[in-house]
Amino acid sequence: MNLRASRLLTGISLAFAALVTCGAADPAPASTGPNLRFQARPDGSFVFNTGTLRGVVRTQGKSVGLQEVYYLPTKQRLDRSMGLLGHYRVFSQGKRYGTGAWDWPSTAQILDDGTLITQWAAGDDRPFELRAAYRWRNPSTLDVETMVRAQADLPAFECFLASYFAPHFSQASIAVGSAPGTEGVPQWLRADRAAGDWQIFPRDSDVLRLIQDGRWKLEPNPVAWVVRPSFDVPMARRRSPNTGLSAILMAPAAECFALSTPHETEEHNSTYLSLFGINLKPGVSARARVRLVIAVAKSDPAVRADYDKANADWAKDFQLP
Repeated sequence: MNLRASRLLTGISLAFAALVTCGAADPAPASTGPNLRFQARPDGSFVFNTGTLRGVVRTQGKSVGLQEVYYLPTKQRLDRSMGLLGHYRVFSQGKRYGTGAWDWPSTAQILDDGTLITQWAAGDDRPFELRAAYRWRNPSTLDVETMVRAQADLPAFECFLASYFAPHFSQASIAVGSAPGTEGVPQWLRADRAAGDWQIFPRDSDVLRLIQDGRWKLEPNPVAWVVRPSFDVPMARRRSPNTGLSAILMAPAAECFALSTPHETEEHNSTYLSLFGINLKPGVSARARVRLVIAVAKSDPAVRADYDKANADWAKDFQLP
C-alpha cells in the first residue's frame, strides 16, 4: 500500500459525509419548489429537483444510482441504463462479491438536512457493511460518500462506482497532467477508440498489481483493460460536443486509485471510479468521496478551481448519527 492510500485510514470512523441523489423525469413536484433535498415518494423511491437537475433514485426499491436525470435549462437527459453514481462491482483480492452492489437488498432514509443515506447490510456472502450518503452542494454539484466497515480481512478492497451517460455525452477524457505553461490546469486525454475498447488510467504504477491481480477476469462480464497513462488528479469528464454540457467526476487522490471508461463512443457511455484499494482488517472502517459537477462550457481553469473547492469541502467531516 503506498503512502497516499495509507492516508485514507487516518482518522476514519463510522461517520461519513452525506449527499443528495436522484429524481425522476417528471417527479411529483416538491411542495416548496426546487431545493437541495431528496424527498420520499409513497412508492418508496426518492426524487430531487434542485432547479438545475431533476431525477429519481431507488425505483423498485433498488439502489442502482441516479436515474431519469434531466438538466432542466435545456431539458437534456444525462443518464441511461443503470444511471449515475451507482455502486457496481465490489472486490477484494481474489474475490468478487456477487454481480454488483445494486443487486443486494438495501435500505434508505433521508436525514433532516435532506441527505439520502443508503445502506447494505453484511451477509454470508459479503463480510462487510456498505453505506452511501448523497448530498447536494449546490444545484449542479452532488457529493457521494461511500463507507465500508469490514467484518473479515479484506485485502485490496475495491468498490467500483459506475456512471452511465446518455448517448450525446460522446466525448470522454481523463486529466493526465497540467496544460503546457500552466500550474494545475488539467490536460485532458481523450479515450479514443484507437487506444483500445476498455481503458483504465491508474493513479500510479504501484496500483497496477491490484488492477492486474485477476479480479477483472472473474465472471460475469470480465474486462480486459488497456492500461493508459496515469492520471494527474482523479478527474474524468464526459462531454456533449453539440451543447458543451459536461459531467465532471472527481475524488480525493488517496481514495480513488483508478479511472476507467470504454472508448468514448462505445454504447455503454460509461465512466468508472475504482475506490479504496486498501487492506482492511475486521472492525476497521474506511470512506471514499466522489463529486459530480454538471456544467456548460466550463473552462479548464474553472474545472481545476472546482477540484480545489471539492478538496476544501471534503476536509470538513460529516458525522452520521
